[in-house]
Amino acid sequence: MPQYMPQAKTITWQSVSRKTREGAGVRLHRAFGYHEIPAFDPFLMLDDFRAERPEDYLAGFPWHPHRGIETVTYMLEGTVEHGDSMGNRGTVDAGCVQWMTAGSGIIHQEMPKPVDGNMGGFQLWVNLPRSHKMMEPRYQEILAVHIPVVALPGGAEVRVISGTVNGVAGPVRDIVAEPEYLDVTLPPGVQFSLPVRPGYVAAVYIIGGSGIFDRQQDKELGNRVMILFGNDGDLVGVKAGDNGVRFLYISGKPLREPIAWGGPVVMNTEEELQQAFDEYERGTFIRKIS
Repeated sequence: MPQYMPQAKTITWQSVSRKTREGAGVRLHRAFGYHEIPAFDPFLMLDDFRAERPEDYLAGFPWHPHRGIETVTYMLEGTVEHGDSMGNRGTVDAGCVQWMTAGSGIIHQEMPKPVDGNMGGFQLWVNLPRSHKMMEPRYQEILAVHIPVVALPGGAEVRVISGTVNGVAGPVRDIVAEPEYLDVTLPPGVQFSLPVRPGYVAAVYIIGGSGIFDRQQDKELGNRVMILFGNDGDLVGVKAGDNGVRFLYISGKPLREPIAWGGPVVMNTEEELQQAFDEYERGTFIRKIS
């Protein structure tokens, strides 16, 4: 019997992230969001808030609610100061990750600050299934030193935030969507592949350099390009360009549930959405956990 050879996936959708404003006027780039659902299921949105001008981000994201989702903040430079209705206070510094499960409801603020004149990072939203929409809120705050870096042949390096690479597991665990979240850096010309679980969504956001992500297209894609792979194949294959390439890789198990999305709240029905905002207006949004 002939041995089966894994096949590389092809790109089903790609786009350059678009400029938008959020919070109190923060200028950022949205890689995907409301208009792309449910293609990225279980992921809802990815925002790129790398910026050179302080006036683009210092207004920040003042106090606002979340329910029914998880938000993942990953910093490359600078810091984000945060506070929440649970009494948590702190910062997410360069190289660190905050994985916040809003669950039944949390009110928080996120205020970006430069360090040595630099600030930049990403926020990913992950949907929660109906069975976990109203779970108890929680934080997983991961310091940069606790995110393992896997060195691979050819000089490739992978920072493993969640998921497993070559037997090395990331520090973020017990997430319902069973996501993989990786920060991959490839030197010039290096080829690299990642296996994808059957039926799982797989996507890449390029944050530096350029590379070929689909051999059938044989075209280099560069900074701020978002890529969604199809259901064909078993792995994501990449070949770095002449200047190398760096990208974020996300993969997760689709929920295949209805989505009712209103600003910072994502539920399954319009009635649940309206209930959340009614509770916020009445001051009963935060549930008491026994």
